[in-house]
Amino acid sequence: MTLERTVRLRFGHLSRAAATHTNLSAVRVDGGVLWIAGDETATVERLVADDPESPTEYADEQTFRLAEFVDLPGVDADEEADIEGLARTGHFLWAVGSHSLRRKRIKPQHAGDKALRRLARVEGQENRQILLRLPITETGGLPTPVREVVVDGVRHRAAQLDRRDGLRALLRDDEHLAPFLAIPGKDNGLDIEGIAVNGERVYLGLRGPVLRGWAFVLELRPFVEPGDPGRLRLRDFEDGRPYRKHVLDLDGLGVRDLCPDGDDILVLAGPTMSLDGPVRIYRWHDAGRVSMPAVVRGAALTRELEITYGEGDDHAEGMGLIGPPHDGLAMIVYDSPATARLTDDGAVLADVVRLPPKPPAGDHLRADAAAPVAAGGVTPGA
Repeated sequence: MTLERTVRLRFGHLSRAAATHTNLSAVRVDGGVLWIAGDETATVERLVADDPESPTEYADEQTFRLAEFVDLPGVDADEEADIEGLARTGHFLWAVGSHSLRRKRIKPQHAGDKALRRLARVEGQENRQILLRLPITETGGLPTPVREVVVDGVRHRAAQLDRRDGLRALLRDDEHLAPFLAIPGKDNGLDIEGIAVNGERVYLGLRGPVLRGWAFVLELRPFVEPGDPGRLRLRDFEDGRPYRKHVLDLDGLGVRDLCPDGDDILVLAGPTMSLDGPVRIYRWHDAGRVSMPAVVRGAALTRELEITYGEGDDHAEGMGLIGPPHDGLAMIVYDSPATARLTDDGAVLADVVRLPPKPPAGDHLRADAAAPVAAGGVTPGA
């Protein structure tokens, strides 16, 4: 890993009390602010950079409860939403929950039958099953989510995916993913852990399931339902399904986060199960121009960087580009950070890493053109 520097993330008292700073799961840089989420709340946090050009610290946290913008499906509006992905594009901030089931942990104080009973308990939470977008406007010089905003005469409202297009329901008959809906996320069950938005395309990265070493990315085309601007529906693709599946050869790893870089998508990959590593960044070349379901491997998917990980800690969960365009710098945030990442004054350290130079358009394909079959490469959309 080519570590350039670390950046201090300073959270307020309430977030530290809720352990949000040690459960970071998603991050996006947005000019002079940082959008960040933990997987134990139903909120999104905004931190402000000390220097928008080359920040060394983000602070002045403001918390935004998702329930203030949309009607969350859970009975308790503050029940955790397990936000695992954030995207910032156009007039919107997008957020997606894991959609996963969870199995109770055996804790150190548990033994015997009690421990086994806990391990047998599987439960779901409705707030985890959300995909939403919040309009962003500038308030006090800072990008701020609002319930609605008018831009160039067009009114945009906070909206979430309609239950009729709920992803778990849509996947019940899927030949690949349906068998994994009843399995907890950490057991290789369905677990969404990344989102990238490119124009009208929304990509969702799956930590699990991984099938015979292949990871999945779902592509959606959400639109605002006519007559109800607070609801998103999904357009059908050519095969009549409201989603498109792409499979990626991530060397047996699952998706931990997605981050757009022009028409490319950077993929943070890590183990599907409760393991420490390996953790890597891959580049899915020309993902934003794929015109049909893709088997992504070879020249279309290059391994960019190895990310360090700890033993029982320092699990990379979120990734976002930082700094001026084309600088090739990415910020990595960690769940269960190592003790060395926690400062005496209450901040947590994120890493800024340098990616390899992005090849000119088409170079990754030309390099493989001499023997595409032998190399296992496919052109995106082929």
